[in-house]
Amino acid sequence: MRVKSSLLKLACVLSLLVAGCLVTKAQEEGEFNSRHNTLIADQFNNRVIEVDRHGNIVWHYGLGPADFSPSSIIGVNDAQRVGPFTLMAGTGTPGGQPEAPNCTNPAGCPDNRVILVDPDGNIVWQYGQFGVTGSGPNQLNVPVQNTWLPNFDVLITDQANERIIEVDLGKNIVWQYGTTGVAGNGPNQLNNPNCAELLENGHILICDENNNRAIEVKRDGTIVWQYGSGDPNINDPVSGVAFASRLKNGHTLITDSNHNRIVEIDKDKNVVWEYFTCTGNGCNLPRGTGPLPTRALRLRNGHTLISDQYNHRVIEVNHDKKIVRTFGELGQLGYNTVSVADGGLNSPYDAKRIGDYTGITPPFGFDDDRHDDDR
Repeated sequence: MRVKSSLLKLACVLSLLVAGCLVTKAQEEGEFNSRHNTLIADQFNNRVIEVDRHGNIVWHYGLGPADFSPSSIIGVNDAQRVGPFTLMAGTGTPGGQPEAPNCTNPAGCPDNRVILVDPDGNIVWQYGQFGVTGSGPNQLNVPVQNTWLPNFDVLITDQANERIIEVDLGKNIVWQYGTTGVAGNGPNQLNNPNCAELLENGHILICDENNNRAIEVKRDGTIVWQYGSGDPNINDPVSGVAFASRLKNGHTLITDSNHNRIVEIDKDKNVVWEYFTCTGNGCNLPRGTGPLPTRALRLRNGHTLISDQYNHRVIEVNHDKKIVRTFGELGQLGYNTVSVADGGLNSPYDAKRIGDYTGITPPFGFDDDRHDDDR
C-alpha cells in the first residue's frame, strides 16, 4: 500500500505540472529551469548539469568523474526536464574507457538505472537497480536513453538487452519492441538501439544504431517507415544512427554518428540539410573513428543543438552552418563545477534546451510554445 500511495502522489504532482509548472517567460536567465538554459548529460563526469546561456552551472546532479556511487549518474547518456523534475539514464562506463581513467574495474562501472530526481536531487522514481545488470523485472542492461510520455509512462532504450520498453510508474513493462537479448535485423529485432521517441501519430521512432537505420514502428510492431537498409553489411547513407527526431514539417533529423554529421531528410528521403561536426584543425579523432556526434536537436529558433561527444563540447549551429554558441572547448576534456563556458565537459552525450521539445516527445502531450525565439 505504501508503494501504491507514493506512486499516486507522484502522479498527482506531475498532473499539477501540466497546469502550473511549465517553463514560463517569467523565469529569468540564470534561474533553475529557465527557458534560456541548457541541460547537458556530461557523460564521463558522471553528472547532469543545467547551464545558462553563458555556460554558468545553475544546477547539477552527480559528484564528478571520480565518484561511482549511487549519488552520481554513471556514464550518463541522456537527460530531459519534466516540469521541475529531471529524468536521466545511467548508462554506465565501459572498462578501459580513456576518458574515464577513474573507472579502474576492467569490466567497467555499471549504473543501469533510469531515475527521476526533484530539484533538490532526491530520487522520486527509479527503474533498474544500481550496479545490477539484467533483463528481469526492474532490471536494465546499459540504458542509453529515456523519454517521459504524456501518460506518465517512460520509454527506455535498453541497449544491451536489444529492446525498447515502455514502463509504467508501477515498474511494469507495458510495451516492448525488440527481442530481449537477441541482436538482429529481422522482425522484432534490433541491433544496439540508441533512442526511441513517441510520435504524434502514436508510432515509435527508433534509432537502430548498429543496423544503420532509423525506423518508425506501430504499436503492433509493424515497421511503416525506414531510412537505411537495416543490413550492417551494406554501405548505407547513414552509419551508426545515434539519434533521430521527427520535425513538424515531416522531415527527420538524424545524428549520423559514424559519418560525423547531422542530416535532415524530407518525406521523400532527400537530404535537405547536413552539417559535419568537425572538419578543421583541433578536431579530436579518438581511436581513428572521428568526432562521433551523439545527439542533435532542432530548436524552436531554427538552430540545431549538437552534442559533439569526443570533441568535449556542445554547439549550437544556425541554418547557415555557423556556430553561434559553444559549451566546452574543442577537443579539451575537463571538469569544472562552476562554468563550462571555456571547457569543463567530458564527452557530453546529450543536450536539450529547457522547455523546447521541438521534434521530440513533449512530456505532457504538448510543446510549450508560448516563448519567443531564444537567441
